[in-house]
Amino acid sequence: MQWILIFIFSSFVLITLTTQWLRKSRKYESVSSVASSYDSWTNDRLLENLWGDHIHLGFYEKPRIKKDFRKAKIDFVHELVRWSGLNKLPKGSRVLDVGCGIGGSSRILSDYYGFNVIGISISQEQIKRANELTANKEFCRFEVMDALDLKFEKGSFDGVWSVEAGPHIFDKQTFADEMLRVLRPGGFLAVADWNQRDTRGQPLNLLEKFVMNQLLVQWTHPEFSSIEGFKRNLLKSPYSGSSVETSNWTKYTIQSWSESIYEGFRRPSSIMKLGLKSFLKALREIPTILMMRWSFSRGLMKFGVFKSRG
Repeated sequence: MQWILIFIFSSFVLITLTTQWLRKSRKYESVSSVASSYDSWTNDRLLENLWGDHIHLGFYEKPRIKKDFRKAKIDFVHELVRWSGLNKLPKGSRVLDVGCGIGGSSRILSDYYGFNVIGISISQEQIKRANELTANKEFCRFEVMDALDLKFEKGSFDGVWSVEAGPHIFDKQTFADEMLRVLRPGGFLAVADWNQRDTRGQPLNLLEKFVMNQLLVQWTHPEFSSIEGFKRNLLKSPYSGSSVETSNWTKYTIQSWSESIYEGFRRPSSIMKLGLKSFLKALREIPTILMMRWSFSRGLMKFGVFKSRG
């Protein structure tokens, strides 16, 4: 009898969550809808308690390697710094973090590499929390700002950094233009993003169209670029100063999707202490995370990294 009740209860929860997932999307409507989503995700502290200072994926040198999820996220920052050439900049260099979240990458760039960092986000709550978590405010500070309208002069920064911000931005060309505009000649650009397969040679089938639509509407994405598409955006920019190099880091990051779910079992108190509402909200994200994992494993999605010089 006990197992029957557990089965009935579990089935009820699963059906309820699936219905909520399909009917109550977080579809992109405007810049304000992205800001609102991140304000909510920041205020409930769910992602911060579960994953730490970094919302982005982690870096895994080998498949199925055992590594703390939070350490993998920190390792990702250092790997992208090295790959992009940002580590060649001297201490005191000015670096802009576009789409800074609650400041995890910005603090590493400032504290470990000695850069003078400004992080920007359209989410007021993210900026508020980033400032609260940052002790070194003289060399690491944060401002509310739209990535499509950067309030900085041309050539203001020695380095520009952006991780997993692009999918939330509708105008990819202006996104590329603005980052390159504020980058000084000879400066370093480092970008990492979730990218869709280039569909010009291989259109989406019906299943892939359904999956891609869910990946857009569940997490407030207007559209995904392909790696090839965003490379073209960077090369077409009137501020492009040199060639653009790209790489597909899917094999180094795909493990993050599974690990992001496992963290809930490793750190159950991080969710439970926030209450039942946060627990149900965490469960709600699992279908999208699994769909992301499937998409990256099938090549429908790719993790692209981009580097260029001003």
